[in-house]
Amino acid sequence: MAKSVYVLNGPNLNLLGTREPATYGTATLKDAEQLCRDRAALHKFALEFRQSNHEGDLIDWIHEAGAKSAVGIVLNAGGYTHTSVAIRDAVSAVNVPAVEIHISNIFARDGFRHHSRIAPVAMASLCGFGIEGYGLAIDGLAALIDAKHKA
Repeated sequence: MAKSVYVLNGPNLNLLGTREPATYGTATLKDAEQLCRDRAALHKFALEFRQSNHEGDLIDWIHEAGAKSAVGIVLNAGGYTHTSVAIRDAVSAVNVPAVEIHISNIFARDGFRHHSRIAPVAMASLCGFGIEGYGLAIDGLAALIDAKHKA
Protein backbone atom coordinates (compact mmCIF):
# COMPACT_ATOMS: atom_id res chain seq x y z
CA MET A 1 0.00 0.00 0.00
CA ALA A 2 1.34 3.43 -0.95
CA LYS A 3 2.29 5.87 1.76
CA SER A 4 -0.18 8.75 1.81
CA VAL A 5 0.39 12.46 2.16
CA TYR A 6 -2.56 14.66 3.03
CA VAL A 7 -2.53 18.15 1.55
CA LEU A 8 -5.15 20.18 3.35
CA ASN A 9 -6.26 23.65 2.36
CA GLY A 10 -8.32 26.01 4.45
CA PRO A 11 -10.68 28.90 3.83
CA ASN A 12 -10.63 30.96 0.67
CA LEU A 13 -8.00 28.82 -1.04
CA ASN A 14 -10.71 27.69 -3.45
CA LEU A 15 -10.44 31.25 -4.85
CA LEU A 16 -6.78 30.95 -5.85
CA GLY A 17 -6.19 32.40 -9.28
CA THR A 18 -8.74 35.18 -8.78
CA ARG A 19 -8.25 36.19 -5.14
CA GLU A 20 -5.71 39.00 -4.73
CA PRO A 21 -3.40 37.87 -7.56
CA ALA A 22 -0.77 40.43 -6.52
CA THR A 23 -0.44 38.52 -3.24
CA TYR A 24 -1.26 34.92 -4.18
CA GLY A 25 -0.41 34.79 -7.89
CA THR A 26 -2.58 33.55 -10.71
CA ALA A 27 -2.19 29.80 -10.17
CA THR A 28 -5.42 28.05 -9.22
CA LEU A 29 -6.06 25.43 -6.57
CA LYS A 30 -6.24 22.89 -9.43
CA ASP A 31 -2.72 23.99 -10.43
CA ALA A 32 -1.55 23.46 -6.86
CA GLU A 33 -3.20 20.05 -6.81
CA GLN A 34 -1.48 19.00 -10.05
CA LEU A 35 1.87 20.17 -8.70
CA CYS A 36 1.26 18.08 -5.55
CA ARG A 37 0.20 15.02 -7.57
CA ASP A 38 3.35 15.25 -9.69
CA ARG A 39 5.62 15.72 -6.67
CA ALA A 40 3.92 12.96 -4.68
CA ALA A 41 4.28 10.56 -7.61
CA LEU A 42 7.99 11.39 -7.80
CA HIS A 43 8.32 10.17 -4.20
CA LYS A 44 5.89 7.25 -4.68
CA PHE A 45 3.33 8.77 -2.30
CA ALA A 46 -0.42 8.50 -2.64
CA LEU A 47 -2.06 11.90 -2.31
CA GLU A 48 -5.17 13.11 -0.55
CA PHE A 49 -5.75 16.72 -1.66
CA ARG A 50 -8.63 18.57 -0.02
CA GLN A 51 -9.98 22.07 0.59
CA SER A 52 -12.66 23.36 2.92
CA ASN A 53 -13.83 26.69 4.22
CA HIS A 54 -14.91 24.93 7.43
CA GLU A 55 -12.65 24.43 10.42
CA GLY A 56 -14.27 21.14 11.47
CA ASP A 57 -13.58 19.56 8.07
CA LEU A 58 -9.88 20.36 8.43
CA ILE A 59 -9.82 18.88 11.93
CA ASP A 60 -11.62 15.72 10.76
CA TRP A 61 -9.11 15.30 7.90
CA ILE A 62 -6.16 15.75 10.26
CA HIS A 63 -7.65 13.04 12.48
CA GLU A 64 -8.19 10.84 9.41
CA ALA A 65 -4.54 11.28 8.41
CA GLY A 66 -3.56 10.03 11.86
CA ALA A 67 -6.01 7.13 11.81
CA LYS A 68 -4.81 6.03 8.38
CA SER A 69 -1.13 6.36 9.33
CA ALA A 70 -0.34 8.98 6.70
CA VAL A 71 3.35 9.74 6.34
CA GLY A 72 2.73 13.46 6.42
CA ILE A 73 0.38 16.40 6.30
CA VAL A 74 0.93 19.55 4.27
CA LEU A 75 -1.34 22.15 5.81
CA ASN A 76 -2.27 25.54 4.43
CA ALA A 77 -4.83 26.52 7.05
CA GLY A 78 -5.30 29.97 5.55
CA GLY A 79 -6.70 32.44 8.07
CA TYR A 80 -7.17 29.67 10.63
CA THR A 81 -3.38 29.65 11.01
CA HIS A 82 -3.62 32.71 13.19
CA THR A 83 -6.77 31.88 15.15
CA SER A 84 -7.49 28.17 15.48
CA VAL A 85 -6.44 26.51 18.69
CA ALA A 86 -8.58 23.55 17.59
CA ILE A 87 -6.55 22.94 14.41
CA ARG A 88 -3.33 23.37 16.38
CA ASP A 89 -4.56 20.78 18.88
CA ALA A 90 -5.54 18.37 16.08
CA VAL A 91 -2.05 18.58 14.55
CA SER A 92 -0.53 18.02 17.99
CA ALA A 93 -2.85 15.07 18.72
CA VAL A 94 -1.93 12.93 15.73
CA ASN A 95 1.42 11.26 15.28
CA VAL A 96 1.93 12.56 11.74
CA PRO A 97 4.63 15.05 10.73
CA ALA A 98 3.02 18.25 9.49
CA VAL A 99 4.43 21.01 7.33
CA GLU A 100 2.65 24.35 7.55
CA ILE A 101 2.71 26.30 4.31
CA HIS A 102 1.64 29.71 3.08
CA ILE A 103 1.66 30.86 -0.52
CA SER A 104 2.55 34.43 0.42
CA ASN A 105 5.24 35.63 2.79
CA ILE A 106 3.08 36.10 5.89
CA PHE A 107 5.86 38.13 7.56
CA ALA A 108 5.71 40.77 4.83
CA ARG A 109 1.99 41.28 5.41
CA ASP A 110 -0.35 42.49 8.16
CA GLY A 111 0.98 42.15 11.69
CA PHE A 112 -1.75 39.73 12.77
CA ARG A 113 -0.48 37.26 10.15
CA HIS A 114 2.96 37.07 11.79
CA HIS A 115 1.75 34.70 14.52
CA SER A 116 0.95 31.06 13.75
CA ARG A 117 -0.79 28.83 16.25
CA ILE A 118 0.21 25.83 14.12
CA ALA A 119 3.97 26.44 13.71
CA PRO A 120 4.90 25.33 17.25
CA VAL A 121 3.47 21.86 16.61
CA ALA A 122 4.54 21.54 12.96
CA MET A 123 7.72 19.84 11.78
CA ALA A 124 8.43 22.82 9.52
CA SER A 125 6.91 25.98 8.10
CA LEU A 126 7.28 27.43 4.60
CA CYS A 127 6.04 30.74 3.30
CA GLY A 128 6.52 32.99 0.31
CA PHE A 129 7.31 30.39 -2.37
CA GLY A 130 3.94 30.64 -4.12
CA ILE A 131 2.32 27.32 -4.90
CA GLU A 132 5.82 25.78 -5.21
CA GLY A 133 5.74 25.71 -1.41
CA TYR A 134 3.43 22.70 -1.67
CA GLY A 135 6.01 20.80 -3.68
CA LEU A 136 8.82 21.84 -1.35
CA ALA A 137 6.80 20.58 1.61
CA ILE A 138 6.30 17.19 -0.04
CA ASP A 139 10.03 17.04 -0.84
CA GLY A 140 10.77 17.85 2.80
CA LEU A 141 8.53 15.05 4.03
CA ALA A 142 10.24 12.62 1.64
CA ALA A 143 13.66 13.72 2.92
CA LEU A 144 12.53 13.20 6.51
CA ILE A 145 11.24 9.71 5.75
CA ASP A 146 14.44 8.85 3.88
CA ALA A 147 16.58 10.08 6.79
CA LYS A 148 14.59 7.94 9.25
CA HIS A 149 15.13 4.85 7.08
CA LYS A 150 18.88 5.50 6.94
CA ALA A 151 19.15 6.02 10.70
